[in-house]
Amino acid sequence: MALSISRKEVEDIKPYLEKTVSKFLGFREPSLVTTLMHCLSSGYDKYKTADKLRSSLLDPGKALSLTDKAFDLAKGMTMKVNNVPVTTKRTIKTEYDENNIKRKKEDDTTVVKEEALSMGQIKDMMLNAQKMIEERKKALSIPSSGVQKNTNGKDKKPQITTDFEKQAKIAQLQAQIQKKLATGIIKTVPSVPKTMSSSSAEKPTPLILDSEGRTIDITGKEVQLTQVIPTLKANIRAKKREEFKQTFSEKSNEDSSELKFFDPRLTLKTNIRTKRSLKFHEPGKFQQIADRLRMKAQLEKLQNEISQIARKTGISSVTKMALLVPKEEQLTEHCPDFEWWDSVILDGASYLNEAGEVQFKRSSISHLVEHPLQMRPPTDPLKPVFMPVFLTKKERKKLRRQNRRETWKEEQEKIRLGLEPPAEPKLRISNLMRVLGTEAVQDPTKMESHVRAQMAKRQKAHEEANASRRLNPEQRRDKKMRKLQEDTTLGVNIAIYRIKDLGNPSKKYKIETNSKQLFMTGCVILCKDCNVVIVEGGPKQQKKYKRLMLHRMKWEDDVIKTKDESEPKSNNKCSLVWEGMSKQRNFGEIKFKVCASEKLAREQLKKHGVEHYWDLAYSDLIMD
Repeated sequence: MALSISRKEVEDIKPYLEKTVSKFLGFREPSLVTTLMHCLSSGYDKYKTADKLRSSLLDPGKALSLTDKAFDLAKGMTMKVNNVPVTTKRTIKTEYDENNIKRKKEDDTTVVKEEALSMGQIKDMMLNAQKMIEERKKALSIPSSGVQKNTNGKDKKPQITTDFEKQAKIAQLQAQIQKKLATGIIKTVPSVPKTMSSSSAEKPTPLILDSEGRTIDITGKEVQLTQVIPTLKANIRAKKREEFKQTFSEKSNEDSSELKFFDPRLTLKTNIRTKRSLKFHEPGKFQQIADRLRMKAQLEKLQNEISQIARKTGISSVTKMALLVPKEEQLTEHCPDFEWWDSVILDGASYLNEAGEVQFKRSSISHLVEHPLQMRPPTDPLKPVFMPVFLTKKERKKLRRQNRRETWKEEQEKIRLGLEPPAEPKLRISNLMRVLGTEAVQDPTKMESHVRAQMAKRQKAHEEANASRRLNPEQRRDKKMRKLQEDTTLGVNIAIYRIKDLGNPSKKYKIETNSKQLFMTGCVILCKDCNVVIVEGGPKQQKKYKRLMLHRMKWEDDVIKTKDESEPKSNNKCSLVWEGMSKQRNFGEIKFKVCASEKLAREQLKKHGVEHYWDLAYSDLIMD
């Protein structure tokens, strides 16, 4: 069954749909809420909506139950807003409790009563109300004597009130009645003419209140007074919307208190759009901004003039070289008083004593020459590597012939000993007549089919042997990975490349993808005019990557744009700064790091203990 709901009503129930979905799934899912809102506003039925939701749910079986909950919520919203009773063939369980349903029924009955009342009935009601007020006054003036009995027959204790409290209550009631008469909610009853008899002019019934403040009649039964209901549609909608939000918030608070992961500090955003007021700027604000921009332009112009003069004189390159290494690191590098290898022969803590003479231990010096032990370099392999032997083509043929001769001799020996049956003669179309002889003459068709069957059998055995030796896709992939991966336990080859501009996304992708395919590690530093690419791997990997960076990628095709239009445009360039070996890897998988200044770039590499890589690349840039 499809629902006809407008887009505005769907927007009103959006927060409640979000709560229903999050309660159903256990977490928030905005895509499901958007799909439900689209289906409700488009007029889809339950089954079509469930089909839409199955693609977004992990468990497609729950789609129909979630659709039922959403449709029930939409029906409840339309019933609240439009005040239209909906009759269905079967009872539908909604998320509203029995109190809300009773309250809705009472509102429906009061609206019907209000429409059915006429002017004569309103006058009768006013007369009855005045009679009840008079009777209530009389009852309050007469003191209660004895014990009153309840409708159930049980004894009820007398209520003792003082004269002061009675007068205060009467004054309060009269003030409330006068206030209602002044506002026009209760219309005054036309006065009875003097010619009429006293029997015709009946007094209104007095207003009697019990101890709890409820209105009762003379017999003690509770009286329901008519409630003032707004008649404008806008006021009715606002009232219904407030009641619906209040009931739903109470229900959601009860449900959320039962949840384990509920945070009461979080609040839902209301769908009511806040009114935007005009914001005026203070006088002179834009004038200050314009002055600031002019000062900035003048400062940039002065800086450009100073930099051009410094470039001509050569001061700029010297200052940049001095700024490579911070002052703190320059202070930490100091010359020691003596070298550690001279501590064996020195007599003091330095080379020179107070008199300026060198003092050393003469007992540790002799005419013998000490030869230090030869230590194995860390890059040498633990096992000796032998040079592989490569045979010529003639030698390979001879070796293959000898191996095949040996295998044929073994087969003949087994046939002679009876271990294996003798092999069938190898028949072909060319030797058919020579091998078969008279049999081929007697029935040539049969013999030809026999020969062809034997040839097909040999061909099939050959193909099966090739297929058994062929590698499957997984083995082929493992073989390719083994060929690409290299052993770097004895040393890691490192290469540093410097690029002027690395803004082209396709070249970034090639740098990253090729390093991952070759199982190389490293880092890419993106800085103004100095983009550094550092890669670590084996010698074969470095050879392939070097060809990619310096030959395969066409850096000259990219034109670098300059801020100053007067300066000529230059082409992009990639150069190899340094390549060498390190004991271990300093980086993980290759990543791009954006640095705003040279200092930040050096600090980024300092985290990995290779800040000298940046010094090499930046000094190469300055020298260019």
